[in-house]
Amino acid sequence: MPEVLLTELVTAVRSGELVSFPTDTVPALAAQPEAGDRIYTAKERSPDKPLILMGASLGDLLPYITGTDDELAEWRAIAAQYWPGALTLVLPASGRLPAAMNPQQTGTIGLRVPDHPLARHLLAHTGPLATTSANRSGQPPLETMTAIAASFPQVFTLSPAAQAEIYGAIGSEMPPNNQPQGSGLPSTVARWQNGSWKVLRSGAVALPNP
Repeated sequence: MPEVLLTELVTAVRSGELVSFPTDTVPALAAQPEAGDRIYTAKERSPDKPLILMGASLGDLLPYITGTDDELAEWRAIAAQYWPGALTLVLPASGRLPAAMNPQQTGTIGLRVPDHPLARHLLAHTGPLATTSANRSGQPPLETMTAIAASFPQVFTLSPAAQAEIYGAIGSEMPPNNQPQGSGLPSTVARWQNGSWKVLRSGAVALPNP
């Protein structure tokens, strides 16, 4: 697994390469939205499972969704309450969403802002990325960067020196690469449907009943 500096990782992403980084749940396998098909190939993932678009902030993700003013107000409210955090919101997609992120063309997109300072720092430099857990389809998510390196040797990650520099700059402690990089719990997935939220997957965040 190529271990690189932040600038080199950003260049790799923009060239269509796969990258991996820790999040608050499990480490992500990621690519530019237009290169989402590379994630499906690497994971041997079924095309009926859309990828999640992860960004550093709600503002970075807004161009990928569409809704009425009232709906946008609802979505902003729940994002303000739970983001950054382990909640994925499935919303109507705008025309900007690449087909490579959702081969079934369902007209929706899952969005998340992770509660992980390194992930948000990286995403602020790369822009929103197509993401999923780092594992072969049907197998448990890999929780350490060491395990990801063994399973996905072609994937770019930040070098220990680059991580240490970023963690130092943002005032956070750097976890060892051979230790779990998040809670291990999946994000809660909630879809906006007929004016309310429907939980598609229970996870780390408990939403109140509508």
